[in-house]
Amino acid sequence: MEDPLQTSTHVCHENDQWMSQLPEKLWDIPLYNLALPGSHDTMTYCLDKNSTVSGNESKMVKFLNKCMPCIVHPIIMKWSTTQVLTVTEQLEAGVRYLDFRIAHKANDPSMNLYFVHMVYTTVTVEDILWEVLRWLETHPQEVVILACRNFDGLTKKLHCHLIACIKEIFQCKLCPRNVVPTLRTMWQHGHQVIVSYEEDMEVEEHCELWPAIPYWWGNKTATRALIQYLERMKRMGRPEKFFVAGINLTENLRYILIHPFGSLKKMTLQSLPCLKIWIKQQYPGPKKQCINIIAGDFIGNGDFVKDVIELNTKINPPLHCQSKGAGTNSISFSAS
Repeated sequence: MEDPLQTSTHVCHENDQWMSQLPEKLWDIPLYNLALPGSHDTMTYCLDKNSTVSGNESKMVKFLNKCMPCIVHPIIMKWSTTQVLTVTEQLEAGVRYLDFRIAHKANDPSMNLYFVHMVYTTVTVEDILWEVLRWLETHPQEVVILACRNFDGLTKKLHCHLIACIKEIFQCKLCPRNVVPTLRTMWQHGHQVIVSYEEDMEVEEHCELWPAIPYWWGNKTATRALIQYLERMKRMGRPEKFFVAGINLTENLRYILIHPFGSLKKMTLQSLPCLKIWIKQQYPGPKKQCINIIAGDFIGNGDFVKDVIELNTKINPPLHCQSKGAGTNSISFSAS
């Protein structure tokens, strides 16, 4: 009998241009009032098996990894890997929010920046930004949100270097934060990239950078507890602009010890049926309990991306908001 956890991972190319295929009635709605699929810890598919533990980790983890690397390092890899699809494959699958945890390796004299989740990646940030650009050039009506976060070990000089790279690579594709980011407006101006940056001082200095996007992180090991957390956050009310509801479970030391043969992937796949039901019950829009970005782990498993995209069919903007160039301030939404 086939193991139910052996869910196939596949890239669904039918969603690679889903934004351009949305009905015109949604073109004048800000992206923060649409449902957007995202990936949590986007770059963990290429963690370096030979990497040192990142500077942000506890002294205990570093000590254990140094003393017993043959035991501890494989455990770290099992519980740090949240994605298996490459960044291009994630974009092809329909993901439009990329969660970039950026770091500079300790004692590295170069300006090279990497992605990090307990350990560093094999690829540099600059290489991945070019890869995203190449994808965008073949998908001119798709919009991607790059959430630059973490910044482990980044100095002011390294922040300047990273921002200069972002500007050089994306140029006029960058959407300034004073723009109301509707699809129609972004298409008219050739904007395809929204960069949120988790460093307030840098955001103030660069109009191309957007403020950090709030991420609802439940820090739960159980699916029911995670859903309860997300429902509690909804009752408190959504932020006015972009925000992420994270449907990713999080292990802790106790959970790892109880599940010595487990992994984050097994943990995630077991949660998918319940989370699928929760996703299908959501509504995008500006109202208090509406959602915006939903980000998950192992996005190629199941119908996660498709289910999030389909939430946009529930949006019924009033007719006066559907005409070309209509203002967005007065938009009200009703659920079908």
